[in-house]
Amino acid sequence: MKNAIFVTLILIVLCGCEKTLLENPKSIAAETFYTSKDEVESAVNASYFGLQSSSFNSYNTILMSLSDVVYGRGSLAAMEEYNGFSSANITNMQGVWSQLYICIRNANLVIKNAKVSDKLSEKELATAISEVKFLRGLSYFMLVRLWGGVPLRTEENMEIIDIPRSSVAEVYKQILSDLNDAERNLPDKPRLLGTASKWSAKAVLSDVYLTLKQYKEAMDKSKEIIDSKEFELVQISAPDDYENIFGADLLTSTEEIFYFKYNDQYGWSLMNFFHHSASGYKPYGANYFSFFLSKTDRFYEEWDDRDLRKQHNFYSWDIGIGPNTLLFKKFIDKNGTVNPSNDFPLYRYPEILMIFAESSNQLNNGPTDESLEAFNKLKRRSYGYPSNLPSIVDVDLSGLTKDRFFDLILQERSYETILECKRWFDLLRTGLASEYVKIHTGKTLKESMLLWPIPEEELSYNKAIDRVKDQNPGY
Repeated sequence: MKNAIFVTLILIVLCGCEKTLLENPKSIAAETFYTSKDEVESAVNASYFGLQSSSFNSYNTILMSLSDVVYGRGSLAAMEEYNGFSSANITNMQGVWSQLYICIRNANLVIKNAKVSDKLSEKELATAISEVKFLRGLSYFMLVRLWGGVPLRTEENMEIIDIPRSSVAEVYKQILSDLNDAERNLPDKPRLLGTASKWSAKAVLSDVYLTLKQYKEAMDKSKEIIDSKEFELVQISAPDDYENIFGADLLTSTEEIFYFKYNDQYGWSLMNFFHHSASGYKPYGANYFSFFLSKTDRFYEEWDDRDLRKQHNFYSWDIGIGPNTLLFKKFIDKNGTVNPSNDFPLYRYPEILMIFAESSNQLNNGPTDESLEAFNKLKRRSYGYPSNLPSIVDVDLSGLTKDRFFDLILQERSYETILECKRWFDLLRTGLASEYVKIHTGKTLKESMLLWPIPEEELSYNKAIDRVKDQNPGY
């Protein structure tokens, strides 16, 4: 079932759109392509492809190893020193920049050209345009957190090469405009698994508002998702039950809000970097065990042994640096051959609970019964208790200050979303990157690492950006 749905989506993308949209976008004329509902849908599907291709993998590999709690191997290991990005890292992130702008370009093509079709109803047109606006808003959200102000390319200026960097505020204004439009017009249910819904837009919006410290908006938007009852935590009673959330053969779950979907034919190639080839979790080649940590790390030692996530997430394997080495078991595909079929979660329901708890804590200058219950639901689940019933692991309000509750939420997020590319963004938005790098690694974070350099590729052809005065600090 999973393969059938995914293959349908990918074939539409690859056969219907990819060659034209990705290789020669100017050849698409409104009168020759966007003349049917199927063609518009194919163009929408093509907008996803840049973010799910192997060329986008560096987004995941670098953000995972850049966090204060995960080590990287090979070219990723240089980041463990926190003394600046290596040339290999910078080159790889240039590829991420390119893929994000490919997604943006493909979205712009749909927005600009779909309007000429007389085969779509007004509602169908609004839905198609809103779906690619969701992807454009998501892409700019990734860009602005990694590079700061970036060139804003929309359907209005997509033919112009020389576009200056917009301010961070201007980029966020575009992000909010796109995501609000997506929220208004997207359906409650995705048209295909792996495509955006109204709830996907609400989830990203809540994250954007939290990043901007607009706590009222973040609280309200996350509460809309919670109150909808559309999602719920998958209940866990044993470590292996986490396969019901992250497993390779899983089609979907009750906590999936927006995932990148993969299968055996078109797998999540990043998983080539996860496991030792002899572990049985995947027979990979030379890229194995690129992510690891140690039993002696403060982060691991402070993690309660009773937490089922700790029991599930790791397995011991000496990769040549000692018997305390741990590899990650969060994403495994025991039956896979070449392409692992695990999906990659961008937004899950647990994160929404934490966004609500954190924004409410900030807005109310401390925890409330409602925000504490959102936090405790996830904590209970993590210890194998029913998430909706009080348990012995509950945190209570007695003596719980705003700062202490914030620390607990940040810790809970680090446990729940490890290997999901959330930790580094959490440290950036809270201003705690330097502090936590020092706590968990003992290293001093070089300030230039808070932003990536504007890629050489952009500087070479975009004459509206001065390679000296417009570059990010430290480069």
